[in-house]
Amino acid sequence: MLRRVESQVQGHRTTDGAGVSLVRVLGNETFDTFDPFLMLDAFDSTDPADYVAGFPMHPHRGIETVTFLSQGTIVHEDHLGTKAAIHDGEAQWLTAGSGAYHSEMPQPAPRMLGIQLWLNIPARSKMAADPFYHGILADEIQEFDLGAGMLRLIAGTYAGHAGIQGKYLPLDFYDIHLDAHGSVELPVPGDGKSAMVFTLDGDAIVSGTPVAAKTAARLGDGDTATIEAGDEPIEILFFCSMRLDEPIAWYGPIVMSTHQELLDALDEIDLGTFIKKTATYENK
Repeated sequence: MLRRVESQVQGHRTTDGAGVSLVRVLGNETFDTFDPFLMLDAFDSTDPADYVAGFPMHPHRGIETVTFLSQGTIVHEDHLGTKAAIHDGEAQWLTAGSGAYHSEMPQPAPRMLGIQLWLNIPARSKMAADPFYHGILADEIQEFDLGAGMLRLIAGTYAGHAGIQGKYLPLDFYDIHLDAHGSVELPVPGDGKSAMVFTLDGDAIVSGTPVAAKTAARLGDGDTATIEAGDEPIEILFFCSMRLDEPIAWYGPIVMSTHQELLDALDEIDLGTFIKKTATYENK
């Protein structure tokens, strides 16, 4: 059975960080519909003035962030002094878990095109999860020929092949490029899954439904999903995880399960006791 498009969200222009212009697609008004995907911000600019102010050092707790760049460069730094960069076609996975401080600073480029996705962590693991950073670099991203396009495995599994695996929630993340009039059928079996696409560059037809550029589309139940390009090539991102159906207490970069946990986190930031565990890092 085909997983049909059940809802679509096209983002609104806003600023965040130190003044970065971006499109906020998912946020605190959509988390129940797109659970466990909390936030999705899209970047697309040819003017470095839109983004070079970046995201200076800031805290996170209770979530994982996955940042993907189709084009551009972002430099990551954290409270331990680690410094790492991702470039065209690469990604970074940060498990904030019990608490992490980091910064993300986009560098001038002909075009900055990408997204940041926030993935919730189950309530039982929010404070137990060790902070973790992994740069998903070009040499570990497997590519699959689709005939009229290409699928790049950023995370999870595809066709029996594996990339980086989520420790707290599974995440399949594919970067799909289709030529004009190209198409792909994706197997998405299983109950309780939360599947969505984001049209990063260009319009698409997803399981028979037109989806405009810069739109997140949630898919319903079924076993497969289809993606087709129209008269122009497209780049579309596919995400699949498991619904949590848990309560959320969310303020800024902190996402907990209860209001008290949220207040505790904010107090700890003020008191300087926010960081609980040292982080581990890969592909530095």
